[in-house]
Amino acid sequence: MQFLPLLAVFVGGEIVDMISNTGAVAKLVLLALAAFSLISWAIILTKWSLLRRARMQSGRFVRAFRKAQRLQDIAAVADQFRPSPLVGVFEGGFEEYKRQVVSSGMLRNLTAIQRGMQIGVSEEISRLERNMAWLAITAAVTPFVGLFGTVWGIIDAFHGLGTAGAATLRAVAPGISEALITTAAGLAAAIPAVIAYNLIGASIRELAARGDDFSLEVLNAVEHSQAAAQVPADVRR
Repeated sequence: MQFLPLLAVFVGGEIVDMISNTGAVAKLVLLALAAFSLISWAIILTKWSLLRRARMQSGRFVRAFRKAQRLQDIAAVADQFRPSPLVGVFEGGFEEYKRQVVSSGMLRNLTAIQRGMQIGVSEEISRLERNMAWLAITAAVTPFVGLFGTVWGIIDAFHGLGTAGAATLRAVAPGISEALITTAAGLAAAIPAVIAYNLIGASIRELAARGDDFSLEVLNAVEHSQAAAQVPADVRR
């Protein structure tokens, strides 16, 4: 296998020798586990980067929102704060706000604005949760794939024992090694996926709660703008 020399740099020559001496079934199991692991790590690193930027931009967006004098002001610069999910939440409410103001010149239904922001929260959470199912599948499936390799290795070990006619270490060692390698590989793929799934899920739930809180803040701003528009000009002076 062409990647074995490279693998030897990371895990050591003895383990690579054991892998190279395994049977075809064990090699297929290890290749499947490697594919699961590589895809999972790609998702983990991508999600980590995305959530890190989302948290940073969310804080900046909230500060900009609180400093803005009008909703139109923050809408004009909202795209600068992506990939913050709060941008999608704000835009969901602002589109409904703009639709009402343009059509009738006044706000008629705050509940519709709130529903627009709730839809925005759901869409943003769905975007952040994309590919999370793969981590769950990896965490659930790879131990069993490794277990399959273990069972196959034990079968091979007993077959070697029966062929040798005596319980010698030489007869059973290859099958046992094969079993242990696939078990370890299955756990090595599953453990990071389990940890990442829970940590990323917690971060997404935190951003979802932040989106709910921010939607209330936007509603307050909408109500204040509506109240200010209804105050007579001489009173505002």
